[in-house]
Amino acid sequence: MISTLDSLLSSQAARRRALGLIATAGVAPLSLLGCGGGDATTTTSSSTTDSSSGSTDTGSGSGSGSGTCSTIPSETAGPYPGDGTNSNSSGVANALLLSGIVRSDIRSSVDTASGTAAGVPLEVTITLVDSSNSCAVLAGYAVYLWHATRDGEYSMYSSAVAGENYLRGVQVSDANGQVSFTTIFPGCYSGRWPHIHFQVYPSLAVATSGANDIKTSQLALPATACAQVYGVASGYDTSANNFGNISLASDNVFGNDSGVLQLATVTGSVSEGFVATLQVGVAA
Repeated sequence: MISTLDSLLSSQAARRRALGLIATAGVAPLSLLGCGGGDATTTTSSSTTDSSSGSTDTGSGSGSGSGTCSTIPSETAGPYPGDGTNSNSSGVANALLLSGIVRSDIRSSVDTASGTAAGVPLEVTITLVDSSNSCAVLAGYAVYLWHATRDGEYSMYSSAVAGENYLRGVQVSDANGQVSFTTIFPGCYSGRWPHIHFQVYPSLAVATSGANDIKTSQLALPATACAQVYGVASGYDTSANNFGNISLASDNVFGNDSGVLQLATVTGSVSEGFVATLQVGVAA
């Protein structure tokens, strides 16, 4: 990790902000490696690169570049990437090759599948910056984003949704280095803090396999936003119990580096939907 990340993680102020956000969550044993969840069918060769009132949560990893920024930690893609690096019960699972996968609204399936994922609306905006070049915005880069359903299942893998490919999509960063996805608030499944996976590619042309990405990481959702959704919004009942047994610090992915650079800023409510933003530093 570059020295600026070491500096940020050693900052007492940053640690207090991160710990304050997770104060409402409990601690549970690390029952899963990397990213489990769902009732998955066959997987092989997992990829490992490198209340309804309104609220506002601020994550230390979000905001615009100021000339100095840190490279976001690399994390596991987990067992359900759908990026061509492993298999499901039907063979190699690669959503990147599906017709229609380049889209901003990822709530419905594409190609030959037609299901739609139910859940509280969530808009996710990622801003890509070059951590090796004064945080210059990175335009023209591709981002593949995916996450679990409100039930904690992954399309293409979990038996109940193996025939779907929703909650997966690709976008190309604009002149401001931004990509935005319209999706749902993911559920919390046993053993993992609520999160969203993403991979960064230098261009759309090479975004055909996880073997070509330049960064694989995960976005963490703040505790207060999760508490608004879980056990309150329809369909998220099981998430409330799972969320009560995990914390950001005890999570086997984010706990390794406090999740400071991966904690998104989230605003909104169950009734109006949520907006999550995160600045992602990549050494391009």
